[in-house]
Amino acid sequence: MSNGINESLWEFPCEHNFKVMGLSQHPLSKVVTEVIKTHAPDFDESRITVKNSSSGKYLSVTAYVQIEDKQQLEAIYIALDKRTEVYCTL
Repeated sequence: MSNGINESLWEFPCEHNFKVMGLSQHPLSKVVTEVIKTHAPDFDESRITVKNSSSGKYLSVTAYVQIEDKQQLEAIYIALDKRTEVYCTL
């Protein structure tokens, strides 16, 4: 599976920000926290920011996570993408 992560461009470990978007009716920050903690148990929940869209229909959640390697990075993106509450990830 080619997902565009070129390991030669990354220096692990590193801090990475996951931007996750979804409908505001879902507890998106809770979903993001649960997924990330599954793959990065030491994740600090205070490292999440939440913004509402101007219409109030969508939420953007940004989580800053210490990533140890490419496999961990990919696992978090895959797990987030599988959640029905998640509209898209960046």
